This record gives sequence, C-alpha cells and structure tokens, in this order.
Amino acid sequence: MKIAIPVDKESKDTDVCTSFGRALFFLIYDCESEEGQFLLNDAAKMTGGAGIKAAQIVVDSGAKVLLTPRCGKNAADVISAADISIHKTIHKTALENITAFLADELDTLDEIHAGFHGA
Repeated sequence: MKIAIPVDKESKDTDVCTSFGRALFFLIYDCESEEGQFLLNDAAKMTGGAGIKAAQIVVDSGAKVLLTPRCGKNAADVISAADISIHKTIHKTALENITAFLADELDTLDEIHAGFHGA
C-alpha cells in the first residue's frame, strides 16, 4: 500500500504542508518496501484549480491513502472517486504521521472545506 503526504521539502522528517494543493511535493511512501519517493506538485503555483491538479497527481501515484491536515471539496471529490481514503494528520512531520497511521491512530478527515479558490 502507498501513502501520499503533502510536504514542502524532500525529506520524511519535514513538516506536513498545511495546504494540500499548494504543497511543493508529495511524499509517496510504500509500506511494503518502506521506501519513499517525492513527486513534484506542478499545481503548487497555479492561480486556480491547484487542488484538483494535486489530487490527480496523488491518484496517478497509485496511493491508496492520503494523510493531510485539510482538503478542499473539489480535491476530496477526485481523491474519493479513486477510492483513496483521506486521514487527518495530527503530528508535525511526515514520518510521525506515517507511523501514527500504521498504528491506526489517525482519524478519517471528515471536515472538508470549500477550498481556497483563486488563492
């Protein structure tokens, strides 16, 4: 299983980005190999539609889980349509959140916001 996490640096020890669509990278962590790869988020600098484009990057990565502090409705719709579960991060770093998810300590993200359109 692969886990996607929005981050601003290419490191498992970096903080989780608070803005899903505006993260500079996505860490794609493979639970079987325990390896991570970083995908550039081309949507980060878009003036609109960043969440949808970022969501498509996550879908295309093959991830089955997204760990994020928040997510807009349009992005969440794309993620959900691909049967990817969304869980709310509670820790500072990507690695801490991966560990928490694997220990079944992260709740499903139920608070989907309208998005920050045009931001």
